[in-house]
Amino acid sequence: MGKAEDMDAPEYKARATAMRLLARREHSRVELARKLRQRQVPADIIATVLDEYEQEGWLSDERFAEAYGRQRFDLGYGPLRIRSELQQRGVSIWPDSLAGIPEQDWVTQAIRAREKKFGLHNLSGDWPEKARQARFLAQRGFTGEQSESAIEVSASGLAS
Repeated sequence: MGKAEDMDAPEYKARATAMRLLARREHSRVELARKLRQRQVPADIIATVLDEYEQEGWLSDERFAEAYGRQRFDLGYGPLRIRSELQQRGVSIWPDSLAGIPEQDWVTQAIRAREKKFGLHNLSGDWPEKARQARFLAQRGFTGEQSESAIEVSASGLAS
C-alpha cells in the first residue's frame, strides 16, 4: 500500500484530525469524539484512536478539566457554572486547582463580577436591584452564599 493510499484511510484521517484539534487546545474525550463523529468518522475508529491517544498521554480529561476550569475561574465564573460546563463536556472530575481555591476567593470573584457589571453601590433597602444582581451572580455560577456576600459589599465598605 502506497503513502497516498495510507493518507486516504479513515483511521489515518481520524488520527490526523484528532491531533490537529488537540494541538489547538485541550479537549475532553467526549468533545473530541463528537467532533470526529461530525466528520463522519466511524465509531469503532474513534474509540480506537481516542484509547490510543489516552494511553500516549495526548488526551486527558484531567488535564482538560484543569485547563478549562482555571480559564473559566479567571473569566469570573463561579463553581456551579464551571462544574456544569465540565459535565456538559463529559468530565465529572473537579480539578485540583479549583478544589484548592478557598471560599473567600470565590466570594472575591463574585464581587469582581458584580463590580464590573453593576458597580458596588450600597443596595440596602433596594430589594428589586438586589434580586436582579443576585440573579446575575447565580447565572455566573456562584452559590447563594457567595452571591449574598458579594451583594453585601459596597464601595464604602471596601475602602475601610
